[in-house]
Amino acid sequence: MAPGAAPAQRPGWRFVFAHPAHALAMGFGAGLSPVAPGTVGTLWGWASFLLLQAVLAPAMLGWVIAGGVALGWWACAVTARRLGACDPRPIVWDEIVAFWIVLWLVTPAGWLAQLAAFALFRYFDAAKPGPVGWADQLFHGWGWRGGLGVMFDDLVAAFCVLLVMAAWRW
Repeated sequence: MAPGAAPAQRPGWRFVFAHPAHALAMGFGAGLSPVAPGTVGTLWGWASFLLLQAVLAPAMLGWVIAGGVALGWWACAVTARRLGACDPRPIVWDEIVAFWIVLWLVTPAGWLAQLAAFALFRYFDAAKPGPVGWADQLFHGWGWRGGLGVMFDDLVAAFCVLLVMAAWRW
């Protein structure tokens, strides 16, 4: 358990909003889902991307995503340390921002292509085949390394989805 970590109990709404890093890392509560928090986080990412896409130009959306990766790295490091685990299930910002990248790069994509991207992303994130499994084991620990470890495997999963989608379109 990390120094300064919370007791081993399931975090609740009070924990989510006790610190801005917790709120971001836990997808503003999406990570509290008792069933499949990663899937719930990815769905939240999909819905929030559609809202962002409606109000932001593609270039601005790219900057929001880049900022989300950087801010998420910090938020995931802080929250993982507080929860006392290297990659706790309630942290879903990694799924959210990684799926934003997928949707941003496949746009314009119809509903079925977005659904295929969602299914592929959930597969790569949950099953962790090949490079995703490697990425999941690469960075463990606390501080900047731990935050990167939380984010990195999902970024690799997003890259794998993009490769599959590109091969499919080709």
